[in-house]
Amino acid sequence: MSSAINQGFVEFAISSSGIATIEFGHPLSNSLPGKILQKLAQTITDLGNDNSVKVIVLKSDGEKVFCAGASFDELISIQDFEKGKIFFSGFANVINACRKAPKFIIGRVQGKAVGGGVGLASAVDYCLATRTADVKLSELAVGIGPFVVGPAVERKIGLSAMSELTINATEWRSADWAKKKGLFVDVFENAVDMDIEIKKLSEKLAQSNPEAMALLKEVFWKGTEDWDQLLAERASISGKLILSDFSVNAINEFKKK
Repeated sequence: MSSAINQGFVEFAISSSGIATIEFGHPLSNSLPGKILQKLAQTITDLGNDNSVKVIVLKSDGEKVFCAGASFDELISIQDFEKGKIFFSGFANVINACRKAPKFIIGRVQGKAVGGGVGLASAVDYCLATRTADVKLSELAVGIGPFVVGPAVERKIGLSAMSELTINATEWRSADWAKKKGLFVDVFENAVDMDIEIKKLSEKLAQSNPEAMALLKEVFWKGTEDWDQLLAERASISGKLILSDFSVNAINEFKKK
């Protein structure tokens, strides 16, 4: 169990034109243990404050899965409320890092996104995906709910679509569905075509006025100024629910599949 929690990586590179690319990965379908969440939030914050960076691209490792969300190995290891709150605060910190970064963040979703992965796709400013990028909010199926990522998802696709994903927690929604709801700007047949578009857009943004983009980012996120407190409160809710017998049993059943 501990080995899975300690696995994974977050790396970044900055091009000569000021395009910063952040890549995260984990051998278990790019799931997100607490250490990866912490490093991801810090990397986004640091690059957002780096004057040499003009735009940020967020991507994950591999081809089939963008992000499987919370690490089941870490969820099942949580034994007390404080540890639960700290773990779910990791998702809150990543979302708030995206929100506060004074740079546009382009999301690259090359495959399926589950739970916190949908939260990541919602927290970026401009998200592109491939045809295989189905989405699912599976939290209710394991006895909790998308409390922490909920505000980001709702902001992007609206309460009705977020409720649909939340209530029907075991069903996938297609990439085209996600595009129609506003999560994805565009859907491509393959990652090659998507990467061509990301390169073209990021190079245009790298030549745009940084001050104008920073001010526009503030406009786009207006109304979320209370999210530091809101998402902390939501992390407390999830931290409590994950201790329930229902959640423990449900996660163990999922791990057997």
